[in-house]
Amino acid sequence: MGSINKKKNKVKLAEGTAISNINAKESKSCEAVWIKKWHLQYEEDLRSLQIELMKMQQSMQDSGKRILAIFEGRDAAGKGGTIKRITAHLNPRRYNVVALVKPNETELSQWYFQRYTSHLPSAGEFTIFDRSWYNRAMVEPVMGFCSDEQNKRFLKDVPMLEELLVKDGITLFKFYFSVSKKVQKERFDSRKLDPLKQYKLSPVDNLAQQYWDDYAIRKFQMLSETNRTIAPWTIIRSDNKKLARTNCIKHILANMDYEGKISAKKLRPDPNIIVSGIDELRHMEENLMTPEKLHG
Repeated sequence: MGSINKKKNKVKLAEGTAISNINAKESKSCEAVWIKKWHLQYEEDLRSLQIELMKMQQSMQDSGKRILAIFEGRDAAGKGGTIKRITAHLNPRRYNVVALVKPNETELSQWYFQRYTSHLPSAGEFTIFDRSWYNRAMVEPVMGFCSDEQNKRFLKDVPMLEELLVKDGITLFKFYFSVSKKVQKERFDSRKLDPLKQYKLSPVDNLAQQYWDDYAIRKFQMLSETNRTIAPWTIIRSDNKKLARTNCIKHILANMDYEGKISAKKLRPDPNIIVSGIDELRHMEENLMTPEKLHG
């Protein structure tokens, strides 16, 4: 029989618990818990940003503005956790998180974008694609789920589609979450140990590590073909998930106008976390021959 892993998982406080109890008084019914100062700061920053998101949503409802936010990136890069923090306190009637499953036979016979366009935002709505039509730029060609011709046609067609959306008045955000190979593996391993994360386990997890360089090549092709002035990519360095979350939210808020908005200084993202698509392309061009220096 194999050895039994007796390592205990760390017990984590629910997010927001520390900041909500920071001024709690000592009593016999309470137990003191030590919290790192940076975590308290994170919870304080996140709460402030979530209040701003609520203001933005109310303004969108009044003005009829529409947002489409596309979340892409490697497996275990922190997309889902960021989406969860963005939507945590929003009115569920005014936002949609779209995470489509594998297409069925009918969808496979349709125009590739058809199953996505039906989920585009209406007036006052904030729609998030947790993975999107960009599956055809990375996952599908790497895993052999589409032909080279389908991939090439997609890369030529998608900039035209996105231009139509933006010119029709949709505010489009395209986020690519960039995680290092080492941190990705650590997160995969933690999923095996934490029963609350095991729903995230996937047969392709190991393949994500195995095909690391293949994904890097597809990422470069995707950015080269689809990073346009009218619909640019925003890269989010996500080895630190908490910084990735707060900086992603800051980027959204900084690019939206709404009543009661806090100062631009408080919404200024960290340039070490938020990277433009053009800067990421330069980084990749400079390091194509030294893939160990490439970010995820």
